[in-house]
Amino acid sequence: MSDDDVIDAFDGEVLDLVVPGTLDEIRLDRVLALLTGLSRSETNDIIASGAVTLDDKVIVKSSTPVREGRHLVAVLPAPASVNVEADPNVAVDVVLDDVDFAVVNKSPGQVVHPGAGHRDGTLVAGLLALYPQMRDLSDEGLCDPLRPGIVHRLDKGTSGVLVVAKTPEGFSNLSVQLAERLMERTYYGMVEGHVAEERGVVDAPIGRSTRTPTLMAVRSDGRAARTGYEVIARIERPHAMTLLRLQLDTGRTHQIRVHLATIGHPVVNDPRYGHRRDKRLPEDRFFLHSTTLAFAHPRSDEWITTSVPLPPDLRVLVPESVEF
Repeated sequence: MSDDDVIDAFDGEVLDLVVPGTLDEIRLDRVLALLTGLSRSETNDIIASGAVTLDDKVIVKSSTPVREGRHLVAVLPAPASVNVEADPNVAVDVVLDDVDFAVVNKSPGQVVHPGAGHRDGTLVAGLLALYPQMRDLSDEGLCDPLRPGIVHRLDKGTSGVLVVAKTPEGFSNLSVQLAERLMERTYYGMVEGHVAEERGVVDAPIGRSTRTPTLMAVRSDGRAARTGYEVIARIERPHAMTLLRLQLDTGRTHQIRVHLATIGHPVVNDPRYGHRRDKRLPEDRFFLHSTTLAFAHPRSDEWITTSVPLPPDLRVLVPESVEF
């Protein structure tokens, strides 16, 4: 899943940072080892595979020195599946609590489950402290031990609602609803420039970029992907932007961000697919928020709809006159 939602083999295992002064002039394989805890042989394999870029240029030589201020991105192997430790110190904002599932409001900057570079402090750790029974789902082989109960997820920089399962019945039923595109998922997104059409659909397959392996791209041989959009407001100042309501019909890695960038309107402050830095937002926070999630109750088939408003950190970009 991804930002948009369907867990796949890539699953967002990416190291993405600006090289700090403490790592200036250190060779690339050692930098990766220091940042990830992987062995030098493992980092050498990652580099040789073409999965590391510096300032968007693929680097395949392990001895390449990195320099302060350069943009380092590396696709890392998924960590070995081990049990996640419950952590009651991780805040979890529960929107709806049910025997079979919980709907939570993920905060920006929070990682849903452990991955390379994000072992501790994940949403899963907080969920296990609240709902220890979720561990039974991975113990019974229904899901990866690193993702007990995780039906779908949101990227680190995306906030908003997602549903997690607490029982085998809940996990199986919700997973089927997601796979069969029965869930309704609505986002708010602010994009660069003025979108001309009042509403539209981007229907374009998505796969790994052949030029930059750390990015996704529209590709003819990619997986089917479809994103609907509707203009809420066009904003003139401090620069041209458009606030959109987005409907996710599928859930590919970085789907919304890739689709909007493809039509010439990248998500505001998107560090990977955009080109403008908006200093009103934190550096790693792009304007994308999962506002509404709707699905059938796993047992009763009652239609469940949960919504959370646009959070304050994004609201600062929206004029007070705009109504949702």
